[in-house]
Amino acid sequence: MSVVRVAFTQARWTGDKESMIRLHEEWTRQAASAGAQIIAFQELFYGPYFGITQDTAYYDYAESVPGPTTERFAALAKELGIVMVLPVYEEEQPGVLYNTAAVIDADGAFLGKYRKHHIPNLPKFWEKFYFRPGNLGYPVFETAYGRIGVNICYDRHFPEGWRILALHGAQIIFNPNATAPGISNKLWEIEQPAAAVANGVFIVANNRVGLEDNEYGAQAVPFYGSSYAVGPDGNYVGEVGSSTEDQLLIRDLDLDQMRVVRERWQFFRDRRPEAYGPIVAP
Repeated sequence: MSVVRVAFTQARWTGDKESMIRLHEEWTRQAASAGAQIIAFQELFYGPYFGITQDTAYYDYAESVPGPTTERFAALAKELGIVMVLPVYEEEQPGVLYNTAAVIDADGAFLGKYRKHHIPNLPKFWEKFYFRPGNLGYPVFETAYGRIGVNICYDRHFPEGWRILALHGAQIIFNPNATAPGISNKLWEIEQPAAAVANGVFIVANNRVGLEDNEYGAQAVPFYGSSYAVGPDGNYVGEVGSSTEDQLLIRDLDLDQMRVVRERWQFFRDRRPEAYGPIVAP
């Protein structure tokens, strides 16, 4: 099977965790009814983007992985026969917290997790207050519908992660985000298409949407959605999502395109890893 139908979401914060989970459960059912084989949610999908402030109250959103949310969605994945990428706030133990994405196979099996490597610490993105840097490497998950990897939000600015995932055999890399307007807008347009071309892979990049003023009032930032899928040739697959509205997007990715592009652009053949030592120097 060369064509994989993927679904991905962009949603505004409703105000409580349970309603966010129910929304994504309903979207998963809709996606499965439309023939989607994989669905991916946005960064920290069941909560607000709490990096806007530094408040220990938000530690309460953290849970074990596997844990309550992954187990709830694993049952749904098994029922519907759909693969899931679930970005959650993970507590490994008290005070040891990660920005994590769990991967669930179509039979409900927990395949593993990715922990965000690169943690920003900027005004309204105070993530070092909430997360340790990831320590599980760049795993690639063999799912019922293809080999997938995950790169979370700020990770996308670092080309090394994309390359490692591609070298490990990823066909589709999911990139869940919480990205707000400003200098990031242009990067949002160019980084994932460039990474897709450089590595001959599909990338699915989804972003939160809407103003979370129900949580942060005047401090809130307007997330701009604009989620998309891009092919190994750097072209969008279908249209870019809305910049203002909640959406469930569904796209068909023809994995055979990877071979066509990689045989045209022989980047992996022409790599010179023996010459790249300086990029990993401290």
